[in-house]
Amino acid sequence: MGASMTMQKGSNVAVPAGAVRVEVGRHAAPGAPDVDASALLLVAGKVRDDADFVFYNQPAHASGAVRHEGKRTAPDRVTDTLVVDFGKVEPAIDRIVVAASADGGTFGRVSGLYVRVTDAASGAELARFDSTDATVETAYILGELYLRQGAWKFRAVGQGYGTGLEGLATDFGISVDEPQQSPPAAPAPPVPQATAAPVTAPQPRPAAQAPAAAQAPAPAP
Repeated sequence: MGASMTMQKGSNVAVPAGAVRVEVGRHAAPGAPDVDASALLLVAGKVRDDADFVFYNQPAHASGAVRHEGKRTAPDRVTDTLVVDFGKVEPAIDRIVVAASADGGTFGRVSGLYVRVTDAASGAELARFDSTDATVETAYILGELYLRQGAWKFRAVGQGYGTGLEGLATDFGISVDEPQQSPPAAPAPPVPQATAAPVTAPQPRPAAQAPAAAQAPAPAP
């Protein structure tokens, strides 16, 4: 397919190559969110485990079928590239989703977003899809490589997610760890109050007794 041609959303094209480069690109514009490419290797629509998710923090699949090459910045554009080697794709894998996530904003602020598939050996362009209708999305499925009757094809998807890469990954069966919250602190035990000694009412003092009157001496005989 010619470099000047772009696919329509939902259309598909054959990918006659042993390995391909999948380039996710955008215009280099001041203040635009950074865009990261990722791939999900699926069996019947789901990943088998988190190892089937290839992205910047997990840059290679254990099979060697998909690896994340990283970013390149040119004066007019920024690209993030994945390499897919069809010869190393495990037989159970029938679909490889190509996704992108926006860091620090939404895709409505990203201009010139596209996905481009080229022959890894010759560099010839095999497919291209330009996404032009993004608004508030923070993650996007740009396209997918899928196996049909023993041959690989590429489909332009253009499906956005407002829940970011976490929401997209969860849809395909990836477990996303929720941040652990510390349990509430136990209330401090009450400070024991000093117990006042019982107050005893003062006993009345006994009344003072008057001294006995002195008796007059008996008269002399």
